[in-house]
Amino acid sequence: MTAPAMIQSLIYFLSEHPSIITFRWSHSRLWGSTWSFVFAAIAAYVASSLLLHRLLLLLFRSRRPLPLGPIPALHSLSMTLISLTIFTGILLSAAAEIRDTRWFWRRSRTTPFQWLLCFPMGTRPSGRVFFWSYVFYLSRFLHTLGTFFAILRRRRLSPFQLLNHSIPIFMSFLWLEFSQSFQVLAILLTTSIYSVVYAYRFWTAIGLRSACFPFVVNCQVVLLGCNILCHIGVLLLHFIKGGCNGIGAWVFNSVLNAAILLLFLNFYLKMHLPQIRRNNGCVAVKDKGT
Repeated sequence: MTAPAMIQSLIYFLSEHPSIITFRWSHSRLWGSTWSFVFAAIAAYVASSLLLHRLLLLLFRSRRPLPLGPIPALHSLSMTLISLTIFTGILLSAAAEIRDTRWFWRRSRTTPFQWLLCFPMGTRPSGRVFFWSYVFYLSRFLHTLGTFFAILRRRRLSPFQLLNHSIPIFMSFLWLEFSQSFQVLAILLTTSIYSVVYAYRFWTAIGLRSACFPFVVNCQVVLLGCNILCHIGVLLLHFIKGGCNGIGAWVFNSVLNAAILLLFLNFYLKMHLPQIRRNNGCVAVKDKGT
């Protein structure tokens, strides 16, 4: 198969396949699409994490890490590939949506960037970008496996870990439930950063040299900074353009993002800043899983 044919095939399967074009968010047809499921799933994740942490402390006096073999490396590699696939899929799907609805935007004087930040009022959770939003929502459950690896290897469990994995599940559910604005850009930013983060974790998991600074934490700082800027853009467009779809869910998500930011700053100041001051130079710093 020639390179152009491969590219066309990739575009078809990531943005033009009938299952993607005809996707519709439905409580009755899609796995994990109900309020009861998302609350039960988050509660089960928190309860199982606490239970595993307590059992290991009771059964094993020493804090020696349990051998997990290649499992963490395989998880990191899988999450890298999943993040890259979602990033490529939603990027191609957003481009296709822009192409197909450009005629309507010219009448309303809306630019593609404004659409990425602010969905028009009345937008329904169907079509290409919402298909990839649903895939992203499902991938957040795989993301939680990192908590169990941290417990098994370091006997460590912090409230920040639990909230840092629970809140994104709930936020991505709200994106679909209320057709919330800004989700396309949020998914693009998150999957691009996390493809790099998990690639780095795979790199270090197979024994290669780690960075001389907390690489994962710095990537999360970049992601949080970009999210703050985009949230400001959504707020401005909401008042300038006469409303953005799902603004109520966006406000609630902003509160959750602020909570993550405060918890992250507290985590960073306690866990990483003293270590950087002690090193006082380019000495390999091992990122602690979050």
